[in-house]
Amino acid sequence: MSETSSPRIVIVGAGPAGIRAAATLVEAGLHPVVIDEGQRAGGQIYRRPPDGFVRTPEQLYGSEAAKARALHALFDRLVADGRLTHCADSSVIAVHEGRLQMLGEGGVQQVSYDRLILATGASDRVAPVPGWQSAGVYSLGAAQIALKAQGVALGRRIVLVGSGPLLTLVGTQLIKAGADVAAVLDTSPWRQQMRGLWDLAARPLVALRGLALRARLGGRYHAGVKLERIVADGKGISAMRWRDAGGRQHLTSCDTIGMGWHLRAETHLADLAGCAFIYDEQWRQWLPKTDRMGRAGGGVYLAGDGVRLLGADGAEIAGRLAAAACLADLGLPAPSLGADLRKLARLERFARGLVRAFPWPAAMARALPDNAVVCRCENVTAAAVRQSSDFGGSEANRVKALSRVGMGRCQGRYCQLAAVELIAAQTGCTPGAVGRFRGQAPVRPAPVGAFLQDGSWRRGDHV
Repeated sequence: MSETSSPRIVIVGAGPAGIRAAATLVEAGLHPVVIDEGQRAGGQIYRRPPDGFVRTPEQLYGSEAAKARALHALFDRLVADGRLTHCADSSVIAVHEGRLQMLGEGGVQQVSYDRLILATGASDRVAPVPGWQSAGVYSLGAAQIALKAQGVALGRRIVLVGSGPLLTLVGTQLIKAGADVAAVLDTSPWRQQMRGLWDLAARPLVALRGLALRARLGGRYHAGVKLERIVADGKGISAMRWRDAGGRQHLTSCDTIGMGWHLRAETHLADLAGCAFIYDEQWRQWLPKTDRMGRAGGGVYLAGDGVRLLGADGAEIAGRLAAAACLADLGLPAPSLGADLRKLARLERFARGLVRAFPWPAAMARALPDNAVVCRCENVTAAAVRQSSDFGGSEANRVKALSRVGMGRCQGRYCQLAAVELIAAQTGCTPGAVGRFRGQAPVRPAPVGAFLQDGSWRRGDHV
C-alpha cells in the first residue's frame, strides 16, 4: 500500500497499550501517529525519568523492570527508524468528526484521522474525606509520579489512605526510597479482602508478589479503618484522624497525605468521540462499550485501562487487539491473537478479584457530613449536592448545573463518583440510574492564547 493511499491512524497515548498498538500497525506496514502528554513514551506505570537520573529501572519499576525496558526500547526504535510519528508533550483536548484538536508547544493544531485508537489509560479513583481540600493532600498517582520522575517524596512524614494494590505499591516504593511513611490505612477489612482470593488466584505470582510488598509495610499497614478527618490549619496538614478495625481512635501526625481507591478509567475523549457507555456494577463507574477487540464503532478503537482496568499486562494485550481489529476492518492482514484473548480472560478474572477484595467505599461517600467538600475545584459541599438533588432530581447533569459539582478544571475526574453516590442516596435510586457527567471540550485546561499562537488554529493547519 502506498503512503498516499495509506489510512491515517492516530493513537492517543504512549503507555503499554499505545506502544503495542503502534508496533502492531508498523509490522503491518502502516505509519501511525502517536500523540502523548509525556516527553518520552512509557505511560504512568512505566514513566521514564529525565536524562541523567541516577536511579535504575530495577529501582523504579521493581519486578517489572524488564517489561519497562522492552517497551521503551521498542518504541524508541520505531521512532528512530522513522516508522511512526511521535507527537510528545502534546494533549488531545477535543475530538469531532474525524479530527482531533492537539495542544502542544506550537499552540492548538488539527489532526485528521481515518481510524482512531484511544489508549488514554486511567487516573486515581479518589473518595472525599473531610479536610481533603487542604494543601498537602495528593493522589497516590501524584506521589508515584514525583518519585519516579524526580526522585522526590512529597512530604517529610507521609500517611497513605485508600484501598487496592496501588496503595501497597506506593507505600513500599516510598519506604524503599527512604521516605518516612507513618501509616498505610486501608478501608477494606481483612474479611472483605479474603473474598477476592479465589479470583486473585488466576495470577498467583502477582498475588504473592502483592502479599510480599504488603509484608514490607509491617506495622504501618492497617486494614478495615474508618477515615474520620484530615486535620489541617492555615499552614497545611498536621494529622490524620482515623479509627482502626476495633473502633479505637488514632491521630497520626503527618504533613502529607496520599489517597486513592484503585483506578478510574479516563474516558473523556471516548465520550467526545461518540462512544456508547455502560454502567459497570462491579467497578461502580461508567465504562465505554466495546467488543472483545476494542471496537467502539465509527472507526474508533479503545485499548488499555481507559476501557478495561486490567493493569499493564492487560493494556499491552488490549493494544495489540485494538490494532488487529483496526487492520481487519481496513481489509488488511491481521495477526492471530487467540492466545492474547485467552490471557485476557484470565486477567479479567484477576480484576474481578481485586474489585471484590478492595471495593470502592460507597458507604463512606454517602455518609459524608454536610460540611465536607466534595468538589475541590469549585468548593462544593456534600450539603450543596444533596440540596441540588432535592431540587433537580436524580439526573447527574441537572445536579451538576445547579450545584457546580464537576465544573472545575478536572471536569469531575475526582468528584464525580462520590457525587453520584450522594445523589443516588438522596433520591433513592441506583448510581447507574443517576447517569454520568457529559464530557466537555477541552478535556484539559487550555490557554486561549494557544488557539492563536502563530495563527495555526486560524489557518487550519494540521499534523
